[in-house]
Amino acid sequence: MAKKITAQQNPLRLPAEERYRAELDRIIQEDNHPKPPNWKCSPQAVVLYIMGGKLPSGFDITPKYFGHRHLIETAVATLTTDRALLLTGVPGTGKTWLAEHLAAAISGHSQNIVQGTAGIAEEALRYGWNYALLIAKGPVHEALVPSPVFEAMRTGSIARIEEITRIPSDIQDALITILSEKIIPIPELNTHVRARKGFNIIATANNKDRGINEMSNALRRRFNTVIMPLPASAKEEILIVRERLNQLADAYAIKPTALPADQLERLITIFREMREGITADGNQKLKSPSATLSTAEAISAATNAIAMATHFGAGSVGPDELIQSITGAVIKDPVNDREVWTEYLETVIKQRNGWQDLYDAAKKQYKQP
Repeated sequence: MAKKITAQQNPLRLPAEERYRAELDRIIQEDNHPKPPNWKCSPQAVVLYIMGGKLPSGFDITPKYFGHRHLIETAVATLTTDRALLLTGVPGTGKTWLAEHLAAAISGHSQNIVQGTAGIAEEALRYGWNYALLIAKGPVHEALVPSPVFEAMRTGSIARIEEITRIPSDIQDALITILSEKIIPIPELNTHVRARKGFNIIATANNKDRGINEMSNALRRRFNTVIMPLPASAKEEILIVRERLNQLADAYAIKPTALPADQLERLITIFREMREGITADGNQKLKSPSATLSTAEAISAATNAIAMATHFGAGSVGPDELIQSITGAVIKDPVNDREVWTEYLETVIKQRNGWQDLYDAAKKQYKQP
């Protein structure tokens, strides 16, 4: 009888501390800088892990973030203090990705996560109860269910709160005592838990969610904010997408080489032009769709194009696969976005030298039933 495959044996996605275990182990081994209490790596080593580079022994560390080094230094420096860190920016700028890697390098694990939603309860930030034990034994220690933030405080590690502005304001404010006093009272047990050194919180917030549940001034003051920018140039964005495709290759059984350089350049050019509302040469203003068309969306579109070419095409991404993936990313609103996309096809792609095959692929797609 075949052995049953479990999620633990064949995970779709590994956390950063497992994916990059060899790099983290070597960094820790060669890190001679002073470390804050309960940090696995020194601040200098954390920045090296994020930005990439060479260790004294010559061991290569792959870059996890392509962008301004000073942003990463600011984020790491914040986490050495009693201020929490808020990473904010438009969707797809790598906020979650950076938060995960920061937690992995600092604490050795990144899975103390709270996912912000409109229906979240205060227990997700503080603690809850095992109600079967609570009924049977009353409020005893073994009936208490710690939240990820509670666990991070108890162990002196990093907790992550994703999409904090999606959390209702009254639930958000449960963090004020935690961040100010570094304590969670447990009145049912007549006790409390105090944060150990090394505890801190990394929160992410989406600029487009600013009007959902704006953080109170009292809570915002307890965070140092780092704004995550979009890639500064097309070259930088292409580098990011290519690197992420290489990292996703095993998980999705794709071959990044199936996306030729010229097709990736077209993808990034289209995304940047529609996102910024102007052509790359600055000569023509454009309407922008409702979708953000961020780098994360570009990675998703590229992955989808490779998958289509691999399973239903000739094995290499051509105009047909590229235009289908881009169309799916651009058109979120079937009326307004389709109008924006059609105008871009007619006024930019059709007129651009060497892009006629992409225009023909788009027109062929529209003729299909």
